[in-house]
Amino acid sequence: MFVRLFREQSGSSAAEMALVTPLLIALMFGAFELGNYFLSEHVVVKAVRDGARYAGRLSFSNFSCTTASTDNVPGGTVEADTRNLVRTGQLTGGNARLTGWTDPQSIRVTYDCVDPASVSASGIYEGMNFIPVVKVATSTDNAHRLQYQSLFNKLGFDSSTLYLNASSQSPVMGL
Repeated sequence: MFVRLFREQSGSSAAEMALVTPLLIALMFGAFELGNYFLSEHVVVKAVRDGARYAGRLSFSNFSCTTASTDNVPGGTVEADTRNLVRTGQLTGGNARLTGWTDPQSIRVTYDCVDPASVSASGIYEGMNFIPVVKVATSTDNAHRLQYQSLFNKLGFDSSTLYLNASSQSPVMGL
């Protein structure tokens, strides 16, 4: 009787499917989550690059370079405009590029004054004592870091320890 029970094939496919289904579901949703993370990271990298490119094309008058220095704050509305451009893709107004990216303080806009001799400067930088190089980055300050928003946060999966980071720089061209 037991031998016949072990040879019985009916229902074995259902039992195998019941064992494999949780693994397949975990792989499928894991792939969605991983894809969403990489998409979010790409959006942030592109946004920060756009911000550095924008700020690098602004007038030299916004970037006062009298001595070699680092982490200076640009003048005028450069910082506010660049932050909004990075977050929304527009200089004023607009919707956040990513869900939850509402804090303008999550973006740092600074510039360094670089000695032209150290970078072999020529062209528009000839005769300048120091060259401004603008830097745009996501904040590393814990109070303002850009947190990754998981696809499954509402289902109870916590992504509170994942942050999106990017940085970019561009020489100021004064166009």
